[in-house]
Amino acid sequence: MTWTLAIDTSHHVAVGLARDGVAVDSEVVTNTRAHGEALMPCVVEVCRRSGLTVADIDEFVVGMGPGPFTGLRVGIAAAATLAHLAGRDLHHVCSLDALALQWRAEDAPTEFVVASDARRKELYWAHHRDGARVGEPQVGAPETLPDVPVAGPVPEAMRDRVRFDASGPTTIDAALLAARWSELPEAPSEPYYLRPADATVGGPPKSALPRLRLR
Repeated sequence: MTWTLAIDTSHHVAVGLARDGVAVDSEVVTNTRAHGEALMPCVVEVCRRSGLTVADIDEFVVGMGPGPFTGLRVGIAAAATLAHLAGRDLHHVCSLDALALQWRAEDAPTEFVVASDARRKELYWAHHRDGARVGEPQVGAPETLPDVPVAGPVPEAMRDRVRFDASGPTTIDAALLAARWSELPEAPSEPYYLRPADATVGGPPKSALPRLRLR
């Protein structure tokens, strides 16, 4: 039996659990300003509901963005730490690829774009055609997106500037990601930040994570 835990903080906090390639459970926190506070309680709760601790997880999956610097690094650092402490493998995926996988599972069009809020009135986006991503993830104004259906956590104020398809996913299903991550290309070990961090660090850096314990 193989238990897989997936974490993505590219936009919302999304944690999912799968067993032997079948989605089991998930937690989502939509407050995009509370990644550090919300992530580990979600991990613990998802495991608890299946009678597990993090030490019982056989493999970990983490979304590498693109996403805002602060939120994204919380999930990546947590997943890396948990995998290291457990002595398990950590697999990297592009967060937009996870959204695309989800939309295809829900009967997506042949060609589409998945996008998420990049702030500064811009979107992170990736173009997909015939079941595969076309090129690398991008960041830019809504008007720069291809003229095809768009889904994902796109801010409401931008939806009328793209061909937004409300039937598509708006939040990553982390349980589905945990179950089917192997269908996605492996992402680089460096996050898809796509542009410099918005924040300026003054003084010693503070940990974005609570203290982690396996049991």
